[in-house]
Amino acid sequence: MAQLIHYRNVRIQQAEQIVLHDVNLSVESGEFIYLLGKVGSGKSSFLKTLYGALDIAAADEARVLGEDMLRIRRSKLPYLRRRIGVVFQDFRLLTDRSVEDNLMFALQATGWSSKKLMHDHIREILQQVGMDTKAYKMPHQLSGGEQQRVVIARALLNSPELILADEPTGNLDPETGHEIMDLIYSLSKAGMAVLISTHNLQWPEQYPGRTLHFGEGVIRED
Repeated sequence: MAQLIHYRNVRIQQAEQIVLHDVNLSVESGEFIYLLGKVGSGKSSFLKTLYGALDIAAADEARVLGEDMLRIRRSKLPYLRRRIGVVFQDFRLLTDRSVEDNLMFALQATGWSSKKLMHDHIREILQQVGMDTKAYKMPHQLSGGEQQRVVIARALLNSPELILADEPTGNLDPETGHEIMDLIYSLSKAGMAVLISTHNLQWPEQYPGRTLHFGEGVIRED
C-alpha cells in the first residue's frame, strides 16, 4: 500500500495556542480512520493541515501525498487539493445554481474546460452516489441526505487519493446517516484512504476502522 500521510513530531497551533503536539501518524491507501474527541480537541485543525488550510507550526517531518507541508509553495496547494476530497458537515453548496452547475463550477475551478467531458463526468459521478436523477435540482429542493451525497460527489470529481470527512452525518437523521456512512465506507473499499471526524460512537462498531482519540493536546490510537 502507498503511504499517503506521514507526520513525525508535528505541532499544530492557532495563533499562539498549541492545539496538538507530538503528532506521529502514518496513513496508507485504503485505510478507514476515525477521529474522535470533544469539540475543540483539534480534529478540524488537524484535517485542515492536510490540505494546507492551516499551516503546521513545527515538525520533524510532515508529508501529504508526497508533498512536504513545511515547505510547500502556495502556488502548489491547488494541485495538492485536487488529489484530496473534502466532505463538510454544512454542505457549502452554491445555493443559486443546480446540482450539475455546482459540480461544473468545481471542475472548472480545477482546470477542466471541455463542456462535454465535464457533463459526462458529472453524470458518472452522480450515478455513483445515487443522485443521477437530481442533476437539475436546486440545493433547497434536496433533503439533507441528498445534499450530502452531492457534497460527496463534489469530493470525488478529481478521483482523489484521500477523503477528509468532517462530521459528515452530524446534521442528518439516523437512517440517512447510515446511508451516507455506507457510501463513505465504500470509498475505502475502492482504495481511497478516508479520515472521518465524528461524535457518533456507534459508527466504529458498525463500520470498522482505525480509531484516533483527540484530547489534552495529543492524539492516541486504540
